[in-house]
Amino acid sequence: MIAETVCSAVSAAGLGIAAVTAYRRRFLTAARIAAYSLVPIGLVMTGVVEWLADTAFSPVAWAGFGVLGVAWVLFMTTRAVERRRGGTRKERKEARAAARRDAVAPGASAPSLGPAARPAAEPAPRPAKASRGGDDDFSDIEAILKKHGI
Repeated sequence: MIAETVCSAVSAAGLGIAAVTAYRRRFLTAARIAAYSLVPIGLVMTGVVEWLADTAFSPVAWAGFGVLGVAWVLFMTTRAVERRRGGTRKERKEARAAARRDAVAPGASAPSLGPAARPAAEPAPRPAKASRGGDDDFSDIEAILKKHGI
């Protein structure tokens, strides 16, 4: 009952301010103020205010919000744990099966006949010499550092 009265008073005050604003020939602003001032009375007329008041003072409603909060925390915790483990249960099961299949290296079953039977290891490629462009880059950097006294 009190909430409806307060909403009606707020709407009446807002419409009064809109009328004064329209009198000052600021019609767009007056229309916007009138729109905002009609919202509280509209909420009262649709019953939203009564529903909110009943919900705000109902211990069962607050217990329901608590249950929803616990459910949300559990959901987010399980999602975080799932991300840390690396996917869903099905994905983890497939990864374990793949690890068992690849447990033995493919070359491990080859017979060891001695050093002559092994293919010769390829020599490691030598690093390429620095090009002139690389030297120029460093000289530019050195010049900049010297210019700033570093």
